[in-house]
Amino acid sequence: MLGFIKKDLLMIKSNIKILAILLLIYVVMAFQGQMDLSFLLPFMSVMIMISTFSYDTFNKWDAYAVTMPNGRKNSVRGKYIATIILISITTILITVLSFVISYAKTNVIDFENMIGSIVGSVFATILLQSFMYPAMYKFGPEKARIGIFVVVFGVAIIGGAVAKYIDLSSIIKMLDSIDAYWMIAFPVTMILMLSISYKISERIYFKKEM
Repeated sequence: MLGFIKKDLLMIKSNIKILAILLLIYVVMAFQGQMDLSFLLPFMSVMIMISTFSYDTFNKWDAYAVTMPNGRKNSVRGKYIATIILISITTILITVLSFVISYAKTNVIDFENMIGSIVGSVFATILLQSFMYPAMYKFGPEKARIGIFVVVFGVAIIGGAVAKYIDLSSIIKMLDSIDAYWMIAFPVTMILMLSISYKISERIYFKKEM
């Protein structure tokens, strides 16, 4: 399985120059106060992992992977582990850069707000990729990419429209009541989402004809 993980990480490494340029641009924008750097985490992670699915399809990797012992299981497992490694590295990088930028601009680091923003960004990344991976395995990267963006924008539009006609005060009160337990609730929820996503992806991949 180690080889499967290395394969995805090497694919990511091949795009390191482009990622470095994007990171520099976003750091400059964040320093000028034009954006929150924590937004970069889900954007970069999703963009990078979509590219690994595209590489797999282009190079007909799946047809080769299934010939290996436990190839299907290790291929899916390797993709998810590579994703966790990527998110961990990106989170550390974004956290350090956010602290440095905040201190350089104000000589103060608002740990609570910044950590909350980054944790929320990690949660959004895990949520998005938990939906994205089964779709990628089921429909392929091109069709799934279109479907995912349509769903995301659709949910945003519908959510905005519904929010105008629904009293959200009860929901806000409920969220406030569990605010003290977010350090437990968020990790548990993220692990649960990834586990369910992995099982669905594995089942789809096992039934897929190469």
